[in-house]
Amino acid sequence: MKTPDLTGLPGEELIRQGLRDLSLGNDSMEALMVQIGASRMREAGLEVPEFSPRSSAAELSLYSLLSIKHGEEAYSQYNSLLRRLVSFERALEYRQSTLAA
Repeated sequence: MKTPDLTGLPGEELIRQGLRDLSLGNDSMEALMVQIGASRMREAGLEVPEFSPRSSAAELSLYSLLSIKHGEEAYSQYNSLLRRLVSFERALEYRQSTLAA
């Protein structure tokens, strides 16, 4: 499978940053998003750097990070990021399926 082109996909900038941060071992919001979607992204042909699981799940780590940064707004921020992640994954899968056809 050809390496997917991410250009123009929803949330592209977050995923690109997350891939960079993950490869550098940085625990950023973006890296945690990539960890959450790693298996689905790999299935669509995207190379996701290997990472060692943290003591807590990436979802909980992301929420904790957002709680520190956004306080009471963490829940809405978390849901917004997950919606962007799902939109990215769906768009990536669609793009890959049209290339395969």
